[in-house]
Amino acid sequence: MSLHIDETTAVAPGERAAGLSQRRAIPARTAALTTPGLVTVLIGAFLPMTDFFIVNVALPTIDRDLHASAGMLQLVVAGYALGYALLLVVGGRLGDAVGRKRLFLIGMAAFTVTSLACGIAPGIGVLVAARVLQGAASAMMLPQVLSTIQATTSGQARARALGCYGATGGIASVTGQLLGGLLVSADIGGLGWRPIFLVNVPIGLAGLAMTVRLVPDTRSEDPAPVDVRGTLLLGVATLSLLIPLTEGRSLGWPAWTFVLLIVAPVAAVAFVRAEQSLEDRGGVPLVPISLLRLPSMRRGLLLAVPFFTGFGGFMFVYALALQDGTGVSALTAGLILVPMAAGFLVASLSTARLLARFGRRVLVAGALIQASGLVAIIAELAGSWPHPGPLTLAPGMLVLGIGQGLIMSPIFGFVLSEVPPRKAGAGSGVLATTQQSSLALGVATLGSLYLTLAAPGNLGAGRAAAVILAVLVANALAVAAMSRRLPAQRR
Repeated sequence: MSLHIDETTAVAPGERAAGLSQRRAIPARTAALTTPGLVTVLIGAFLPMTDFFIVNVALPTIDRDLHASAGMLQLVVAGYALGYALLLVVGGRLGDAVGRKRLFLIGMAAFTVTSLACGIAPGIGVLVAARVLQGAASAMMLPQVLSTIQATTSGQARARALGCYGATGGIASVTGQLLGGLLVSADIGGLGWRPIFLVNVPIGLAGLAMTVRLVPDTRSEDPAPVDVRGTLLLGVATLSLLIPLTEGRSLGWPAWTFVLLIVAPVAAVAFVRAEQSLEDRGGVPLVPISLLRLPSMRRGLLLAVPFFTGFGGFMFVYALALQDGTGVSALTAGLILVPMAAGFLVASLSTARLLARFGRRVLVAGALIQASGLVAIIAELAGSWPHPGPLTLAPGMLVLGIGQGLIMSPIFGFVLSEVPPRKAGAGSGVLATTQQSSLALGVATLGSLYLTLAAPGNLGAGRAAAVILAVLVANALAVAAMSRRLPAQRR
């Protein structure tokens, strides 16, 4: 097994046996991440990402079974993202401190248990609560994936691993809806939607066994305590924004929703100031503001927000528009996404080579291709509504998938390219938090807009979907413009 030296340290066997809560960092050679090890940690990325989207095609079935309101259905998706986003940076920090492999194992075990809780939930309230806890478990697991890649790879191996990570995210989102459609349509044992969560249990158990054997144990040489104040302020800012955006429409926008929307920016400003103050005093904040001063981190995150917001909104609106607007089955709704998944896979696997030759122009091209695919889907829906089929939508979905694949994988590499290995946990946590918060924001904003426009007496499902797609075209063009301002680097 090849070895390389970086600033991450391994856990000494004697210290592991002693079970000490505070362990001395012992400089050591860190084992390089092997291909089986990479596959194992990518399972830890695939499961949380899949579960954000797997419920989309099951929402109408959950609605019929549990008699959920539109707002509660949004929370089934966005509640998971809330728990996920709020603790992602904490998860990255804890992994740096106590060991990334250990926290990966804890997160995967908790994800397996909470998936079981989702699968046996007796009511919509319990399901939403279990989804929030499932998201929190994911937050303990996912940051360790990027941190482990950063700490155990370098050069082209790191570029390939990050490319695989980006591809995993996009494929998981599409696979989630396809797998959800298959499981709901199969109605295994008369359980309806419940197998979409229960399927995680055997996968999680297998992942635990693989992790013990195949994943290197690394942690930061400078473990730091959790920034409690920063964590609370970040939680207040995030919840104050996403809760009213998710629930406001269905509740008729009561006064408290507007109060929370006012609190959100105030809490965000307080969070930034608190983090800057702590860093200036020599402390270690939850989000080091110095990281945001890195050009690649700052500009990459500004690009990631609109991209992932549009992506999350598209996947949510797509599932509702097709099933509620046209009456297609969950399986058909999943099958329509197959060309998108194929295009995404091919494009994602090509990005490392394309980036080496064309640099940031790959992202510009990807965003323009994405916009073209969305325009094609609008045209195809207009011509076939209310009876669109997999073949009718296949060309537009294929082009859309290619465009998204050319964007998503490189974003991770650009954002983390200048982050030092000793801050790998913090950097990956910030990136993953931005990703999940943006996905939740897409569900909350574009989902609420669609539900409002598609309500009886308004535009109807078809025209409402067209409006959302038009918004996404403009979003893709904005991503193309922003991509031109990324640092001119090559892979």
